[in-house]
Amino acid sequence: MSIQVPTLLLDGSVLAILEKQDMYGYLLTKETQKYVHVSESTMYPVLRRLQKSGDLITYDEAFEGRMRRYYQITPLGLKHLDEIKDEWQKFATKITTLLGGIS
Repeated sequence: MSIQVPTLLLDGSVLAILEKQDMYGYLLTKETQKYVHVSESTMYPVLRRLQKSGDLITYDEAFEGRMRRYYQITPLGLKHLDEIKDEWQKFATKITTLLGGIS
């Protein structure tokens, strides 16, 4: 079964990964896919939205004769990530209770 990932969870996943280190888009997509189902075609609009909201900034770096665009979390993005973590904790607690706890 594949559960659709809500926007807030996807945003939180991206921000949590970038909290650890800056990444370029393709690598960030592959890293995110270890945790949630997301396609490349979904990831880039998410990155643009997070950049537009001030959660991310970008910078370019040369790699093998071409430029790679790296994404970096901002202080605003860190604050947003903390808010997402709080919301997730509340949600996870409610769902665990609803499903009868963890065996």
